[in-house]
Amino acid sequence: MDTQVNQDLATEQGSSGPAPTAAGVPGAGTPATRTTAPAKTASTPAARTAAKPPSSVIEAAVDPPVNKMRRRIVWASIAGFLTTCFLMFLRFFLPRSITEPASVFKVGFPSDYSLGVDTKWQQQYRIWVDKTSDRIFVIYARCTHLGCTPDWRASENKFKCPCHGSGYDSEGINFEGPAPRPMDRAHVELDAEGQIVVDISKLYKWPKGERNEFDDKDPSGGAFIPL
Repeated sequence: MDTQVNQDLATEQGSSGPAPTAAGVPGAGTPATRTTAPAKTASTPAARTAAKPPSSVIEAAVDPPVNKMRRRIVWASIAGFLTTCFLMFLRFFLPRSITEPASVFKVGFPSDYSLGVDTKWQQQYRIWVDKTSDRIFVIYARCTHLGCTPDWRASENKFKCPCHGSGYDSEGINFEGPAPRPMDRAHVELDAEGQIVVDISKLYKWPKGERNEFDDKDPSGGAFIPL
């Protein structure tokens, strides 16, 4: 009896066999393996820099107004210099004319002058109007020595040349210094209105030892106007 029971048990075990393992299922029937995380690498400065988020963009500060003004002044100076050079270059090719004061002009009426020397026209026309008791004439203000302009000294009643000390009396006659002769007199005449017309292109002289032209008179005028 016991032998029969043992045989039946052996038959059941042989038919059933070992327990099947699930194919394709990882880890089935094998001990579980533990997965280890990758080791952390040591961070370097370059890595930290690369990993640092980008910083915000900082705009450049606007130049203060004083700097802009300085630039404008510099550029304006350069432009002015170049413009001046261009104008000078252009002027070189243009014709040049010399403007001289008129040689014929009016100086008013004889009644406008009192006795003596009047210097109102010295700066403009380089003349003196001289009025005496019997005539009025015009002295050309040029020293006969070297051409300087003498000064009228009313306190001394004479003309004095500042260059070399030549002296002339109130009528322009030399009496001291190196001047060789009296100062010249301009041609004068009266126009239709009775005004004195002076022409400094025609001068009357009194060279030393030669004829005196100060008394020359013609129908249109002369060295003086009689009063």
